Amino acid sequence: MTPIRLSPSSLKEGRWYEYLIRFELGGTATVFAGLVSSHYGASIGGLFLALPAIFCASATLIEKHEIRREREAGFAGERRGRMAAAVDSAGAALGALGMLAFAITFSLTAETDIAAAFVGASLAWLVISVVAWYVRRKMRSAQRGRTEQKGSGSAIVRSL
Repeated sequence: MTPIRLSPSSLKEGRWYEYLIRFELGGTATVFAGLVSSHYGASIGGLFLALPAIFCASATLIEKHEIRREREAGFAGERRGRMAAAVDSAGAALGALGMLAFAITFSLTAETDIAAAFVGASLAWLVISVVAWYVRRKMRSAQRGRTEQKGSGSAIVRSL
């Protein structure tokens, strides 16, 4: 099983204007959420604040970086770029489950002690996110095993 790891070297791949785009989209979404919140209340505004404002920009930038890397290596890279963006979107969905766990835990415990609610909600986010990642990983491994067994007698090798 591949461990979860941080790769700060990927920050070097981005160009300054790509980070500016992410910053602008995130800032615009935050201002929009603030306006919605001031007009309709914090409950509705919070839903808009949870909007993945920079996800679209991130997904397109990930795809673009993968395509560029593949072209530098002499390949077309479109398929790999789409796959990299798809993996990122799956991670965002798993992270959203963790955010949901954070929100539910915090809302249930915030009235007693804010600090304890924040710690508990953060722990819930971490546990749910890691468990969701692990379950997805195991499901993909099982799916790959079944696909390879079905295709073992065929002349065409199937891969995911």
